Amino acid sequence: MLNIDRLRVLHAISHHGSVSAAAAALHVTTSAVSQQMAKLERETGQRLLAKNGRGIRLTDAGRLLSEHADRILSQVELAHADLEAQQGRAVGELLIGAFATAARGLFPQTLAALRSWHPRLAPRLREVEPEEALRDLARGDIDLAVVLDWYNRPLALPGGLARQPLLDDVADVAMPADHPLAGRREVDLEEFADDPWVSWPPGAICHEWLMFTLRSRGVEPRITHTAAEHHTQLALIAAGLGVAVAPRLGRTPVPAGVAVVPVRQTITRRVYAVWRAGAGRRPSVAAAVGALRAAALEVAEEPLGAAAG
Repeated sequence: MLNIDRLRVLHAISHHGSVSAAAAALHVTTSAVSQQMAKLERETGQRLLAKNGRGIRLTDAGRLLSEHADRILSQVELAHADLEAQQGRAVGELLIGAFATAARGLFPQTLAALRSWHPRLAPRLREVEPEEALRDLARGDIDLAVVLDWYNRPLALPGGLARQPLLDDVADVAMPADHPLAGRREVDLEEFADDPWVSWPPGAICHEWLMFTLRSRGVEPRITHTAAEHHTQLALIAAGLGVAVAPRLGRTPVPAGVAVVPVRQTITRRVYAVWRAGAGRRPSVAAAVGALRAAALEVAEEPLGAAAG
């Protein structure tokens, strides 16, 4: 009898291309992955991995079994979805991953609505970067993810996932209240070429977007401070330490000493709910997506003054 957890490990190696990458994706050690693969090879009586230079590759048997593993894991997902759909109610635990400002700007209303509408549903929120949320979703660690991309940097969605757009999150430029451009109705990003910038940490999707966008406009940004949390960024700006791109979702209240000015050529982040395609029939997933859409609509209808603090 093939062990489904070991098939999941093989699937991760096939998907990520190496033992170390699979271990990182599964949040286990490389030793644990190697042990699971050794046990799977004993179970099948066939060699599934072979050395390839300094790395590894799947053997023909490994590729064949990985294809079966993909179908088996999808079928397990469908079975879960069908069982829940047969009951016809959103019940049980639902694990959700979301990036920080979505967690702040959408989930208080979303979770409160789910508690009221579906009292037997137990949603659990975890704050996580979009790339990690998609990895967690693909391997079954969470049931639903709220992720983002930027208007000029689309998000590549792995196969087997489905998504629902929630809202377009407009971003402005935040600057100290005494900045020469603070009184303007609109600004261009290029006008801040000589300013110090406050950004997200390197490696974060929003940091990579900022660098790409400013460089595409002929600006080599001088990043002086980085902070993952938007309100930390705004506090640094209030202290006169730089300027930043400030999305509106989850931004209020803007602290005193910060001016927020729209960009002439509007820049937006697109926010999505994403789930495994086989889970689309689960009432709990449908309920959570519905609640997120309602919260997003409420946010989109807020007047600009409220969004800008």
